[in-house]
Amino acid sequence: MADHKDAIKRNKQNIKRQLRNRHYRSMMRNQIKRIEHALDDGDIKRAEEQLPSAVSIIHRVAQKGIIHRKQAARRVSRLYKAIERTRSLQA
Repeated sequence: MADHKDAIKRNKQNIKRQLRNRHYRSMMRNQIKRIEHALDDGDIKRAEEQLPSAVSIIHRVAQKGIIHRKQAARRVSRLYKAIERTRSLQA
């Protein structure tokens, strides 16, 4: 446990950041799961409706530094590819 005043403050700040980051990361993951569930059900229309908000959340999380910008780009790319793959399978 921290003994110095500045170390105690640093621990408090780290805990606050950790909680905030966890909130944003789980929000992002839940949005991605909604799209994946829609694709599993074969509902491309619902997945496409939710895609802009998911992309927005992913980029926002990356902008805050919670995930790396390249990870954000990879996640967005995979979502688009999954929708296209499902569309081609149904055609």
